[in-house]
Amino acid sequence: MKQTIVLVISLGLALAAAVWGARSIWFEGPDVELGLHGTLALIFCALGILGLGGGLMALVFFSARRGFDDEARH
Repeated sequence: MKQTIVLVISLGLALAAAVWGARSIWFEGPDVELGLHGTLALIFCALGILGLGGGLMALVFFSARRGFDDEARH
């Protein structure tokens, strides 16, 4: 139980540090205007990365449930 609490606190502190660092870079950086093409590229790339990650995770679950990974374990 104590290890779980220490793990949660340390992960929370790491997340807070990452958010603080990203916020400081975002707001204190140079003023750069992002046009329509940049905004569309950012949106499509983010959706593509999420789709790729979701697809790969679906393949992992599919492979594990169908038993395709059983031979590699022995």
